[in-house]
Amino acid sequence: MRPLFAVLTALTLPAAAHAQDLLPARTRGSATAPVTVYEMSDFQCPYCRRFALETFPTLDQEYIQAGKVRWVFINFPLVSMHPNAEPAAEVAMCAAQQDKFWPVHDLLYRNQPTWAPLTAPAEFFLTFADSAGLDRPAFEKCLSTGAMQPLVKKDAESAARSGANSTPSFYIEGGIMPGAQPVAVFRTVLDSIVATKTKKP
Repeated sequence: MRPLFAVLTALTLPAAAHAQDLLPARTRGSATAPVTVYEMSDFQCPYCRRFALETFPTLDQEYIQAGKVRWVFINFPLVSMHPNAEPAAEVAMCAAQQDKFWPVHDLLYRNQPTWAPLTAPAEFFLTFADSAGLDRPAFEKCLSTGAMQPLVKKDAESAARSGANSTPSFYIEGGIMPGAQPVAVFRTVLDSIVATKTKKP
């Protein structure tokens, strides 16, 4: 199993450069945090929604804001099951271009019951421009030109090559943890790794 970051950095240009340019916009936490977690998620996945709304806020407060963990979001739309997942990922990446990934990430998950069943969700997605304070013309152009399609596809390929086969999955220091695990499970895993990484000789 190859480390996910190694997979990302090995991508061929120009898609790789584009993907790397947007990694900071979808990363939370200190660059010097001892542990990095790569979350591989699908915006239309109900389990990903549950994790984002119920579990992630606690992890953000206890680990990311505390400087223990750096968190990176990787798109892994399961298009065979979720037809709107890829367009939703493009929405998030177009927002990332304006450094608004996380507000739109939250909007996508909170509003998932509304847009997920739509045959054509594009019009609904455009409402996020005002909600997230985006430059609407730039956002619309990004979506209408499909500018983020290569990035989303490369993300998904990278996630699959790292060993993920379901969503959400979490690549943590060389291993994959599948599923929207409860906070207690994350605490056990992260506390152990942080303790090992910060142990003084």
